[in-house]
Amino acid sequence: MNARRKRGKLPAICQGRNRLRLLALVPALMLLPVVRAIGAPVQSANARSTQSDAPRVVVDGTGRRVKIPARVGRIVSLAPNLTETLYALGLGDRLVGDTTYCDVPEDAKTKPHVGAPVNPSVEAIIALRPNMVFATTSINRVETVDALEHLGIPVYTTNSQTVREMIDSVGQIADVTDAAAVGAALTASLNARLDALRKRLAGEPPVRAVFVVWLDPLQSVGQHTFIADAMRWAGAESVVTSNQNWPQLSFEEVVRLQPEYFVFASSHSGEGAVTVEDLQKRPVWKDLRAVRDGHVAIVSDEIDRPDPGLIGAIEELARDLHPKAFKASAKDRMRSLPASRESICLTNRCATLGDQELTVAGWFGWYHNAFQSENGAGGLRGAAR
Repeated sequence: MNARRKRGKLPAICQGRNRLRLLALVPALMLLPVVRAIGAPVQSANARSTQSDAPRVVVDGTGRRVKIPARVGRIVSLAPNLTETLYALGLGDRLVGDTTYCDVPEDAKTKPHVGAPVNPSVEAIIALRPNMVFATTSINRVETVDALEHLGIPVYTTNSQTVREMIDSVGQIADVTDAAAVGAALTASLNARLDALRKRLAGEPPVRAVFVVWLDPLQSVGQHTFIADAMRWAGAESVVTSNQNWPQLSFEEVVRLQPEYFVFASSHSGEGAVTVEDLQKRPVWKDLRAVRDGHVAIVSDEIDRPDPGLIGAIEELARDLHPKAFKASAKDRMRSLPASRESICLTNRCATLGDQELTVAGWFGWYHNAFQSENGAGGLRGAAR
């Protein structure tokens, strides 16, 4: 009987006690989902933090898969255009080394140098303990990239053949270095300037030109280089149709082509500055029609570098080649002064321009600067031409 009682129903008093225990547990059981719900975000945040701290793999401009550290904190740049790009993105404080040719901005000269871009010292790069190196196909060798990757140092290589591709690479570098917001603003600005330039030059016939890389022997650029593309954006068309990137030309070929303009970078690849007067004294050169007419455009060295500064060089070249397209704009700017504040106060010899008070001399100085900004540093000379 006792055995059956143990295996059968519990006495009523026992059942009552168990019910009381269960009822006491109900509030605690009901709280379990709430506790779990409160704990879930903490676990999720930890998981996200772990995920953000993990390296990621990206594809660079050459199609290589590159393992990028969670935070790119120590950067070495192997080319001047990359150094300028990093500074333009506000990353100068993360740059721990660059090359002997990196001279813009001035702060870049103070960084430890790892040698020339073509043959940098791998040992010097290692000594700087970078966790990211930037290279470019335009000047760096694949052997350098391979050597660094073999040592476990990630190398992101850019490969810009056109102006738009250069702007895209700026955005890609920004993404790699966690500067996406700055990169988006910068690339939007650069694209907007190109679009504005295209609109301004609409209807202007392209100027047939030769970009001179080197004087002796005479060297120019091929059709598939970013410089040739930059010339097209500036309203010029290179008469050199070579598929080589840096073809040499004979003077007989130049005489046959008879370009309307010659274009030089201001420092001219280390040969020294070139002037129209200098070319007009040189044998053979002085007999070229473009040189006789003074049709020689000397623009910023940025024309040689695929970085954000290239857009300014393109705008400068466009002003030199198509001065008429920019002259009208200076007059339009004067006509567009705010009528409510546009006045010259003869009694106190002052003028007002918007919210800015200027002396009469300052007012005319503003006009001169406005004119120059539309016609380049040599605006008056360009207008006379």
